[in-house]
Amino acid sequence: MDYTGARIIIECLIEHGVDTVFGYPGGAILNVYDELYMNAGRIRHILTAHEQGASHAADGYARSTGRVGVVLATSGPGSTNLVTGIATAYMDSVPIVAITCNVSTSLLGKDSFQEVDITGITMPITKHNFIVRDVAQLADTIRAAFLIARSGRPGPVLVDIPKDVTAARCQYVPVGTDGYSNGMINVPVSHRVTQAAAPHDDDVARAAAVISAAVRPIIYAGGGVIISDACAELRTFAEQADIPVCTSLMGKSAFPNDHPLALGLLGMHGSKAANTAVAESDVVIAVGTRFSDRVTGNPDQFAHNAAVIHIDIDPAEINKNITASYSLIGTIKETLIRMQPLVHKCVHSAWRERIAEWQKEVPPSWHTDEPLPPKLLYEYVHSVVPADTIITTEVGQHQMWAAQFYQCHVPRTFLSSGGLGTMGYGTGAAIGAQVAHPERTVVHFAGDGSFLMNCTELATIHHYGLPIIIIVMNNGALGNVRMWQTLFYEKRYSQTTLDFAPDFVQLAAAYGITGCRVHTIAEFRTAFDAAVAAREPRLIDAEIALDAMVLPMIPPGKTVQQLLMEIKA
Repeated sequence: MDYTGARIIIECLIEHGVDTVFGYPGGAILNVYDELYMNAGRIRHILTAHEQGASHAADGYARSTGRVGVVLATSGPGSTNLVTGIATAYMDSVPIVAITCNVSTSLLGKDSFQEVDITGITMPITKHNFIVRDVAQLADTIRAAFLIARSGRPGPVLVDIPKDVTAARCQYVPVGTDGYSNGMINVPVSHRVTQAAAPHDDDVARAAAVISAAVRPIIYAGGGVIISDACAELRTFAEQADIPVCTSLMGKSAFPNDHPLALGLLGMHGSKAANTAVAESDVVIAVGTRFSDRVTGNPDQFAHNAAVIHIDIDPAEINKNITASYSLIGTIKETLIRMQPLVHKCVHSAWRERIAEWQKEVPPSWHTDEPLPPKLLYEYVHSVVPADTIITTEVGQHQMWAAQFYQCHVPRTFLSSGGLGTMGYGTGAAIGAQVAHPERTVVHFAGDGSFLMNCTELATIHHYGLPIIIIVMNNGALGNVRMWQTLFYEKRYSQTTLDFAPDFVQLAAAYGITGCRVHTIAEFRTAFDAAVAAREPRLIDAEIALDAMVLPMIPPGKTVQQLLMEIKA
């Protein structure tokens, strides 16, 4: 079959089961978009308002499905507008393939119109990237991109294709039994590309013996549990050994929040029970997590009385932030399956009773008499929507409240930018999740500051009739930064008051979306019930207190002994 490069791109996407791509056209990528037009019945394209929104949508699609998300962009500013989304996916180990088209090969390196070295720019934030100068290598390069994106520890891969390569023709050979038409091209072999080797039997046995002998064990679960599709195995393991489970932000939904062993969030804004339990534990089983500074605080004091057993697919994470007493490098699912029969069935009654006492200690602000308390808002949302509802967030106070108060019971239902902390992420992610799961409810929590970053995607939501419910937690400020200014900068509120924001209800109306403003929890309940029943795009502008705080809080670099349960604004 003699195809153009553009047609080969489409055929390779379909080979890999891609049914939806997100993107924005431009001059350099026109050949690809022409093929999309002619193959509209085989692959769906979602046009976003901005390339960054497309990159976040591909990310949300990938996180909510476990499949590779795909985003398309043209040269120059089109490709650079993907950078934040690619970096977001890289930090959170999300498999996306970004396909950009550049100026023709004869114009490369000549400061041509809309030319940029996007492979150079994205080298530090991709697992690997390619520029394809020969159409004969195009199919195998795209196939390699998908292999790299989803293998081992997943992550983003970028393929840059000059315009003349998309127009050139060559023989297209459908994928063979080896996954490639012409054999493997020159793809670097490293732990980020290939599957990790399984841990040695002796290492698994030693770790299992330590766990069986533990008196005060804790499981700390990260996003790797979800990525590895190991949530059921984690639950079985925890129940058999009677071990309480806390999670990172990325690990939320890895373990049911309503389970008797669940302790919720660990770290800066984690519960007193989770943080104290780790501090008092004798064994910490860390599963698929990278020990972020937002979790460990002072790393020298983190779990300093415990043996740390670190299970991860990426050897680079072992001993990077916290020194492990025992390390098991391999896929989490398989490692837990192998370890389970070696761990004794245990009962840790005394330990569970101590933790139960810590669970009773909550910040006084959780029982505030404010007209619209965040805690009650999140709890009401959870009480109304189905268990498989997908929650997306931006970054800030509303994100931490969602992590604290919204109860997740189903994996891949909590999508949030953890590593990069990307304001503007959630609106695009909600689009990707809703496109991937049209039958499910998607609720997007946003702060007023974060929502301003990508509110242009309201156009996308309306155009495709996506029934996303957007809740803007509006305090008229960059709430999280203002909170830090209150705590650490003697209330010098420099550039955190958002007195220039639009009327979000009128803004939604301008895009053809019904919106309303609420001031009390009773008004919110009425508005949210109506939004759920409508099954159409809705926006709720929830006016919360200016100085509502996210508590508990461990200040940066501190320990659980410095945990703040109350702050005087």
